[in-house]
Amino acid sequence: MSLASGVRPAHVCRELLHALEASDGRRRQRKRDQTPDGIGLGIKRALLEAAVAADPDPDAFDAWLLERCLAAGDQVSVGAVRMMAVDVLAEWRLAHSLPDFRAWLDRGAPSDDARPGPD
Repeated sequence: MSLASGVRPAHVCRELLHALEASDGRRRQRKRDQTPDGIGLGIKRALLEAAVAADPDPDAFDAWLLERCLAAGDQVSVGAVRMMAVDVLAEWRLAHSLPDFRAWLDRGAPSDDARPGPD
């Protein structure tokens, strides 16, 4: 799948970091133990931040994500990193195939669930 439409993974991942803030807001509102959610969001945040810093080639983004999974080794659960990498890749592809999703990201991923900013 060629995604070389001029949009870099770093740009989409930067916008996905904004969307992650809304996920974190929803997570904090739940009444149950939030530890597993926090771990997953932390792994996803680390992947997104790494993608912003590395700015991998759009056509090799899936391979770049696979390298992150393999590099996780014994540091964290490789399965958890793989799942979050699959999620990031799906969102990357969605940003290219669904104009409304891309437009929402470009607006900063607004959500009522996001934590309020400082006044």
